[in-house]
Order: sequence, then structure tokens, then C-alpha cells
Amino acid sequence: MADQYAQSGGDIRPTGTPAIPAIRWDEPPEGPVVVVLDQTRLPGEEIERVCTDAPALVEAIRTLAVRGAPLLGIAGAYGVALAAARGFDVDEAADSLAGARPTAVNLAYGARRAQAAYRTALTGGADHAAAARATLRAARALHSEDARASERMAEHGLALLDELMPGGGHRVLTHCNTGALVSGGEGTAFAVALKAHRAGRLRRLWVDETRPLLQGARLTAYEAARSGMAYTLLTDNAAGSLFAAGEVDAVLIGADRIAADGSVANKVGSYPLAVLARYHRVPFIVVAPVTTVDLGTPNGASIEVEQRAGHEVTEAVVPFAPAFGRDAGSGLPVAPLGTQAYNPAFDVTPPELVTAIVTEEGVLSPVTVDGLAEVCARSGQVSIG
Repeated sequence: MADQYAQSGGDIRPTGTPAIPAIRWDEPPEGPVVVVLDQTRLPGEEIERVCTDAPALVEAIRTLAVRGAPLLGIAGAYGVALAAARGFDVDEAADSLAGARPTAVNLAYGARRAQAAYRTALTGGADHAAAARATLRAARALHSEDARASERMAEHGLALLDELMPGGGHRVLTHCNTGALVSGGEGTAFAVALKAHRAGRLRRLWVDETRPLLQGARLTAYEAARSGMAYTLLTDNAAGSLFAAGEVDAVLIGADRIAADGSVANKVGSYPLAVLARYHRVPFIVVAPVTTVDLGTPNGASIEVEQRAGHEVTEAVVPFAPAFGRDAGSGLPVAPLGTQAYNPAFDVTPPELVTAIVTEEGVLSPVTVDGLAEVCARSGQVSIG
């Protein structure tokens, strides 16, 4: 395993300037690499992490240096392409990448799609160099497809908001991070809010801090600030009072896996928001590409929920500590030594609490088994096992 770090500018760039790509393929003289923007260092530093092999990328995925369902799919595909280009075992790379984080189905989809491209090329008589090029083409195609999907989801999502709340002035609550940091384009749920902002129809973006790793505070607020959006950060457990005050018009979240029955796995804390939204009669909208729909998972109970280390709860971790003169990943205890912690990375929202699922193929409402199957069939999406 090998990776490196490259400084890409010490301070956060001024609002409105282009962000560093969340992921890119590069071919320096010493050989091809996958370069990711290290999201654990944001917002303190913009640092790129250079992965020279699949194990380094697996480590980047497990430590959340690269994260977010659609982007994980792209990373999985590029990781397999990297193994092929450098002459490593492609099947081994695909297996390790596909299993790096179990809940996000896009990761396995991207790795298996690139693996299938490699095998198809070899079966067709290509040599290993040509098969490696075919694998890279598959990864780049997935990257481009996700960017286009992001654009279409934003269009469909804004149209839905305008239909549900004519007149604009939308006050939207979002959870975790769903912007350009998780996508080949401008994101999923955040892309909808961003399109509303650009159209002058976003009054306020409410940003849940999103425990335990504060990806809303560190990443969504970072993206909202860069885009010049009107946003306010709140602790997760303050959302209820916000609903009670009538300050939320809609909830927009992403997804890491959508089961065949419409159950939605997303960052932990999403399910309580769905319950609050239902009680207060606020639309609860999930925005995700069709690659996040897994027809092979029948229901929410069948979704494997990733359990993360307890120290993420029992310690106050500062991932971007080097910017402030501390060691990366250092933590300060906030609970007595030996305290056990329950730390699921995701929870599952049942379909009856979901107002609509927005994909690049359009809006599905109500959310049903047949409706999801039709969306997948319309997109031509197939499971790659």
C-alpha cells in the first residue's frame, strides 16, 4: 500500500472559486495514480491524497478521506482501473474495494463494473494493456454518467420543490454531506438546494452538523459557503425545535443504499428526521442516482449497516488537526475511559416515511416496489454482482 499527500493550497479558497476535484485520474511519469481530495482535512486544509495502488485507495475509503455514495462508486471503478494499469491482480482489487464499506452499494457497483469491463476485454482477445485501457474507459464513463445524473436530479428536485411549495422561498433542511464532494457533478440533495439558490428560490439551507464525524458542519457548510448560499448550522438534536417553530419547508437527504421496497439507508440521524417530518407534515425527499437502488436487497432489514469505531463518539476527534498544529486524528476524551459506544454509520428509513425519491430518471412518489423496479428498468440499470 502506498499513498502520498500533496498540498493544494493552505487556506480555503474564496467563495465562488472552483473547488479541487473530489477525485481524478492522473498519469505522472512514475505511473498512473488516483488522486482524491482528503475530506478528513476539510475545512482546515485542502490536501490531495495520492493513491498508487488499490490498498491505498481502500484505506482512503475506510478512513473517509473519500466518501459519499456516488463518489465511492467512481472511486471503486478507478481503483480497479489502477490495479489493471499497474499490473496488479484486478479481481483481488475489485473484491477489496467492493467490501471496503458495506452499506454504500455504489462502491461495489463501480468496482464490479470496471472489473466486468476488464474481463470482457480479455475474453474478446485483448492483451492486458488493452484490457487496462478498457477498464479506465469504463471508470471514466461512470464518472461522466454520474455528473450528468447530478444535473438531472437537480432539475427534477427543484421542479418537485416548486410543485410542493409554489412561490419559492424554500427553507430546506439537509443532513450529512451531499454536494460535489460526493459526486462526479454537483451532488445529490445539495445539488437540488444549489439549483434553488441559483434560481433565487432558496431562502435558507438548514445544515445538520451530523454526528459523529460532523460531515454536515465540516463539509456541507464548507460547500454552502463557497457557493454563497444562505445557510445556518444546527446540532442534530435541535432539528425538532426547528420543525416545531415551522421553519422547515422540506427535508432533502441523499442515500447510500435504497432497497427494492424503497427503504433508504443514509447517514445515521436521517430516520429521526423522517419521523419529525411526518409528524409536522413536511415533505421528506431522498435524492440519489439509480446506481444507489439495489433491487437485490429486498427490504430495509436486509441492509448491512456499517458499525464504526467507538472512539468517534467517546472522543472529540479533530481530523484536520495539522492545520492547527496537532497530529491528524488526535482526539480529546469526552467520556470516561472504557465507555462503550453505539456508533452505526447509517440508519434505515422505511418507504412509508419517504415523500419522494428523486433520481436522474425523474420523481417517484409514492415510493413502491413496482415504481422502483420501473425506474431501474427505464434507466437500463442492472446489478453487477
